Amino acid sequence: MHKVELSYLLSTERSKNALIRNPLMDMLHAVQEEGSISGASRALDLSYRHVWGALKNWEQKLGRTLIVWDKGQHARLTEFGEKLLWAERQAQARLAPQIEALRGDIERAFSTAFDDNAHVLTLYASHDAALSALREQAAPRGLHLDIRFMGSVDAIAALNAGRCMMAGFHALDQPGSKSVAAHAYRGLLKPGLHKLIGFAHRTQGLIVARNNPMGITGLADLKRAGLRYVNRAEGTGTRVLLDELLAQAGMGPTDIHGYPSQEPSHAAVAQAVASGAADAGLGIEAAAREQGLGFVPLTQERYHLVCLKSALPEPQVQALLKELQSPEWQTSLEKLPGYSGKDAQSGKVLSLRATLPWWNYRKEKNNKKEP
Repeated sequence: MHKVELSYLLSTERSKNALIRNPLMDMLHAVQEEGSISGASRALDLSYRHVWGALKNWEQKLGRTLIVWDKGQHARLTEFGEKLLWAERQAQARLAPQIEALRGDIERAFSTAFDDNAHVLTLYASHDAALSALREQAAPRGLHLDIRFMGSVDAIAALNAGRCMMAGFHALDQPGSKSVAAHAYRGLLKPGLHKLIGFAHRTQGLIVARNNPMGITGLADLKRAGLRYVNRAEGTGTRVLLDELLAQAGMGPTDIHGYPSQEPSHAAVAQAVASGAADAGLGIEAAAREQGLGFVPLTQERYHLVCLKSALPEPQVQALLKELQSPEWQTSLEKLPGYSGKDAQSGKVLSLRATLPWWNYRKEKNNKKEP
């Protein structure tokens, strides 16, 4: 059986004919009505050579003859050609309501592109519940966030490669120059090239079973024999955070059973705990509450947005800053479990060097002068 592929055209006017246009069917119909290839060519406003060649190509692709090519006779459709037109008319009539609905949906989607007051911003970011909430709130206001969730490291790398306009990542407040976060992000972010935008404060902690039956109170409990931990993938901000917290606690990966395991998101970690496949995993409180699970808070961190300095004047970036600074967004943020807009400076352009104090150019300059 031959397969069907659908396509569409953008036009300032809508055709009054078939709901779905197909060039082969248009040609067959024209030949049937006009009785010749030349007549069909004139009706379609195409050259004779084009129509003749296209019909021959279609015959080759379909493995069937479409036109009776007798010299000196009017061109007419073969039985197969007639059946194709009949089948197409049947499909058009039967599927007309669905086709019309689909066309309306596509037109509404494209209307955003032609609306000068609407903006689309592509954002690659570490998984975050607040970003999802922002996407829902901003859309009716004309700001459409095209979000792709991935690890923090990959998100910033995508920004630097030009695959998105903005990236989202998270780290502890004022991480030191020798921190795990500094090691992970310092080579990806450059003062003068990137601009940091405040977004939110959020709590990260251990997602545990409902009512915390194992009595887990902190990282040290993860060393218990038999306790199963579920981790995030390498390169994610939460994996970086875990390694940071382990280092501060004098622990290492070998202290935790399940450290090599990987889940793609906070929601997936929560689902692993909810299903009984794991006893604990580091994640955000919102993911735990959504599954009705317990949550042991460990630390607060800042979630940052970052873009290239050259992108700041772009209308979609300015629309995002305005949305983040709105009272409506501050109210929405405070309603999310484990999130806070207080001191997060949402929508404010921040100093990269002051917020992430990893660079010391004076020291580097002095070192270069040494023989």
